[in-house]
Amino acid sequence: DCHQYTNRSCEECLKNVTCLWCASSGRCMEYPVRRILPPANLCELRSARWGVCWVNFEALIIAMSVVGGTLLIMLGVCCCCCCCKKKSKKQVSGPDKDDERAAREREKRRVRQEERRAEMKSRHDEIRRKYGTV
Repeated sequence: DCHQYTNRSCEECLKNVTCLWCASSGRCMEYPVRRILPPANLCELRSARWGVCWVNFEALIIAMSVVGGTLLIMLGVCCCCCCCKKKSKKQVSGPDKDDERAAREREKRRVRQEERRAEMKSRHDEIRRKYGTV
């Protein structure tokens, strides 16, 4: 029972993790588990301590908000940087690679066409020799 630690020290009260210490009144009470934050009529946020005596709920909420906001901003900046980097990389190297690939394909087609022409010419020459029209 947390009430037995009332008017003692914060450290004694918070040895039990289900207890909440109110520094302004010196009361030790059960943490209101149905609510995330203790109601103001029970204990003000700046006086409420839970888990450790050196952090009050008000500072904890502010610190968590700052850390969470900073992480979200960093995540957004990283995503934007990655997207911009990919776009610039595509714009710089994309057309060059595409042009090179298209040139290679054209060259391959030209070589195949020349081979086919040479093969057709040799066939025609062979047919002409066979029938004596050369």
